[in-house]
Amino acid sequence: MSFELGLGYAIASALLFGGYLVLIKQRFTAYPAPVYLAGVNGFAFLTYLPIGLLTLDGPLFPNFSMQGVALMVGVSLLTGIAILTMFRAIVEGEVSYVAPISKLVPLFVLPLEVVLLAEVLTPVQIAGVLVATAAIYVANYEPGELLEPFRRALRTRAPQLALASAAVFGFVDVGKRVMMQELALPPQTYLPVMFAITTAMVVPFARRRPIPDTFRDDAWLFALAGLIVAVGNHVVLLAFQILPASIASPIINAQAIVAVVAGGVLLGEEHFRVRLIAGGLAICGIALIAVG
Repeated sequence: MSFELGLGYAIASALLFGGYLVLIKQRFTAYPAPVYLAGVNGFAFLTYLPIGLLTLDGPLFPNFSMQGVALMVGVSLLTGIAILTMFRAIVEGEVSYVAPISKLVPLFVLPLEVVLLAEVLTPVQIAGVLVATAAIYVANYEPGELLEPFRRALRTRAPQLALASAAVFGFVDVGKRVMMQELALPPQTYLPVMFAITTAMVVPFARRRPIPDTFRDDAWLFALAGLIVAVGNHVVLLAFQILPASIASPIINAQAIVAVVAGGVLLGEEHFRVRLIAGGLAICGIALIAVG
C-alpha cells in the first residue's frame, strides 16, 4: 500500500473525528452519558461487523493467548471510561475549548511508555511535552495574572474532565500499541470486542436514566454517529499500518484543529483565535513527541 494512501487515511480520520466532536456538542449533550455511549457504540458494533468481515484477510487470533484476551477486555473497558469522560467534558465546556486539551493524549502516552515499555525520552520529545503543556495554558488564557490559566485549568470542571480523558486514552493507546505490534492482533478482532464491551458496560446505567422524548426522532443521528465511529476507528488503524507513527499521529490528532474551527464557525463559540492557537500548539507538541 502506498504512502499517499496512508496520508489519505490519516487525513480522513482527522476530518471524521473532528466533525464528530462538534456533532456530539450540537446534538447529543441533552442525553445522559450512558445513553449516548450505549446508542452510538451499539450502532458502531452493528456497523463494523460487515466491515470487519469484508476486510479481514487472515486469522482472527494469529497468536491466541489469555494475555491478549485480558488486554483486549481491559483496554475496551478503559476506552468506555475515556469516552464517557470526554463526553462530560464536551457537555461542560465549549468544544473549541475542550478539543485542544482532550487531544493531548501523547502527553500521557510518553511517560507511560517510559515506565512500562522502557522507552527513552529524547530532547525533542521533552520539548514536545513543554509545547503541549503550553497549549493548556493558551486554551485557558484570559487577560489577568500570569498563573491564572493554570489555576483555571485545575479548578474548572471542563478542562479537568478533558485532561482526565486524555490520561485514560493514554493507557488505551499504550494498550493498542502492545496489541497491534507485540501481539499482532488485527483491528478486525479488537474493534468488535471494544464496541461490544463499551456498549454492554453502560447498558444497565442507561436503562435507569430518563431518556429524552427526542430519542426516537434522533435514532438516525445515533446510527450516523455509530457509522462515523466504526469507520473512523478502522481508518485510524489502517493509517498506523502504513505510516510511521511520527507522521500518522500528528495528522490524526489534527482533529483538534478541525473541532476548534468547526466550533468557532458553526457554533459561534467565543475566543476563537485563542483556541485556534491552543489547538495549533497541541498539534505541534504531539508532532514533536512523535518525531522525537
